[in-house]
Amino acid sequence: MGNKQTIFTDEQLDAYQDCTFFTRKEILRLHGRYHELAPHLVPMDYTNDPDCKLPLALIVNMPELKENPFRNRIVESFSEDGMGNLSFNEFVDMFSVLSETAPRELKAIYAFKIYDFNVDNYLCKEDLEKTLNKLTKEELTQEEVDLVCEKTIEEADLDGDNKLSFADFENMISRAPDFLSTFHIRI
Repeated sequence: MGNKQTIFTDEQLDAYQDCTFFTRKEILRLHGRYHELAPHLVPMDYTNDPDCKLPLALIVNMPELKENPFRNRIVESFSEDGMGNLSFNEFVDMFSVLSETAPRELKAIYAFKIYDFNVDNYLCKEDLEKTLNKLTKEELTQEEVDLVCEKTIEEADLDGDNKLSFADFENMISRAPDFLSTFHIRI
């Protein structure tokens, strides 16, 4: 029949609702999207918590991510294995954080992870260069990229260590009024 009882138990749906910014209906719709990506891999019945992960290549080609220059980093940031393979739980987490209803603080944590290309818990000049090049589709000259990165570090680096900690980053985006409106994906 395809009703919610054959996909998830009530307890599972309650848990998803408690841990995300989604309604039951949205969780079921997300499962449908996840299933559509690989119907041969993803079971319709999740009542026994199947061990299923979809590869990065399938997820980054979703219409919601396909045009995003950070699509690989987004998926990798939510992937427990760091390679971009996502379980349904990780898939739901990703869309929850990127939903319009997720709080700014949570979005900031994941934005920082996405921009931290070398995964050292700081945004260094190289991380900022990669971020800027992705944002501008590499249309800036190296001199322009260097200037923007140096100015960003100069203005946002509160402790003078020539890199941005999470606190530096959080302070910087708190002054960016468009951060919340740009850091979301609709499902």
